[in-house]
Amino acid sequence: MLRFRLWSLSALFVMLGASPAFADATAFIGATPTPSSRVSKGLAIGITVLVVGFEFEYSDTVEDLEAAAPSLRSGMGNVIVQTPIAVSGLQFYATAGGGIYRERLADVQETNLGMNIGGGVKVSLLGPLKLRLDYRLFTLRGAPLHSKPQRVYAGLNLAF
Repeated sequence: MLRFRLWSLSALFVMLGASPAFADATAFIGATPTPSSRVSKGLAIGITVLVVGFEFEYSDTVEDLEAAAPSLRSGMGNVIVQTPIAVSGLQFYATAGGGIYRERLADVQETNLGMNIGGGVKVSLLGPLKLRLDYRLFTLRGAPLHSKPQRVYAGLNLAF
């Protein structure tokens, strides 16, 4: 019992006193309002050295046939620039990058390259856990039904 208490207390001190991490992962859910609001979900994994980093993000937006709103899947590699430390629990960032996308509506499909630009804030919650709020504007090449979709999301970010 004493060993368990010592281990628990030690783990708590390590979590509360942890130095800023160089890598993080975010699981997110949000909305793509172009041309009508649909659910988006995904995962982002990144590594940052001081201010500049790199992030890979996969996202999936569902199709809405009634509104003629296509599904959109993307895998993007992004450069991220962020404040090196949180100020009042807030860490702001900007991101830009590119990758591949697939837009689909019923039997119509387009797969091509795309770019994105955006930014947001990571809000400190507890230890390495943060709330991430993000906005992205995509530019899709080729012949997509909607070449400039947008996305907003909230996610749980875990630094490690």
